[in-house]
Amino acid sequence: MTQANPFKKVKTKFVLIGLLLVTAIVGLAIWNQQKKSGSDELVIGISPSFSKPLQVAVDEAKQQGLNVKLIEFSDWNTPNITLNHGDIDANFFQHQPFLDNVIKETGFKLKGFAVGAASHVGLYSKKYNSLTELPVNSKVAIPNDPVNQGRALLLLQQAQLITLKNPQNHLSSLKDIASNPKKLQFVEVEGPQTARAIDDVDLAFGYPHYLRLAKTADPESALLFDSNTNKRYAILFVVREDYQDQDNKLKKFVEIYQNSAKVKQALDQDFGAKLWFPGWK
Repeated sequence: MTQANPFKKVKTKFVLIGLLLVTAIVGLAIWNQQKKSGSDELVIGISPSFSKPLQVAVDEAKQQGLNVKLIEFSDWNTPNITLNHGDIDANFFQHQPFLDNVIKETGFKLKGFAVGAASHVGLYSKKYNSLTELPVNSKVAIPNDPVNQGRALLLLQQAQLITLKNPQNHLSSLKDIASNPKKLQFVEVEGPQTARAIDDVDLAFGYPHYLRLAKTADPESALLFDSNTNKRYAILFVVREDYQDQDNKLKKFVEIYQNSAKVKQALDQDFGAKLWFPGWK
C-alpha cells in the first residue's frame, strides 16, 4: 500500500492558502481602484437609531437613479475612524459639539456637510413617577463622552437636581457640579447604552430614538424634557475635509432627506412628532 506523502499535503495546503490570499489582495485592489475611479454608490455610515428615516430616503433616492448604501455602526467611535480612513463617503450620527470634540481629540480632518434632524432629550425613570420622588443616593445614568455628558448635566440642572459652577457651560463634567443635594450617584455609560441602563438605575438621561429602538421605555414618557429647541444638537451629515461630492450625489440625497414627506412621516414615527424638529430650518 502506498502511503500518502505528508509533505505533499502541506504543500497543497500552503498553495491553497496562497491562492486565497492572492484572491483577497486582488479583490481589495479592484475595490480600491473602483472607489478611486468613482463608484456610483454613495456609502453612509449611520447609527441604527437613525436607520428607518434614512432607509426611506434611500428608497426614494433609488427611484431617482441615485444608489445609496447605509452601513450601521453600534458605537460612536468607529463611524468617524472609518470615515477618516476613507472607507465610507459620509456618516450620520453626531451633532456639531460631538464632532468638534472628536476633531480636538483625534486630529481627524472631518467637517459637517449638511444638517439633519434634531431631537429633544429627557430624563426617564421606570421606578418613579416624578422627579420629587427620587430618593437620596439615587443612581443616574448619563453618557460618558464629554459633550453628551454636558448636555445631560444641563438637563439635570434644569430639573433642579444639581447646580453647575457655570450654568451655561454645555461642556460641563461631573467635576463641575457645584451642588448635589440628593447626593446623586452617576453611572457613566456610552451614549447609546443609556437606553438600556434605564432598567438598572433610578433615573436615566435618554434620547427618544434610542429608547424606541431598545424598546425599554416609551420615548414620550420622560419626567422632564429639555426646554430648548437647540439646533446645536442637530445630527449632521459629516464628510472628510477633502471630500469631493461627485455629481452632487450627497447633496441630492440630503435634499431628499430634508424635503420628503415620507421621510418626515418616518421621523414622526421614530422620534415622536413632538420630539424632533428640523435642524436645517
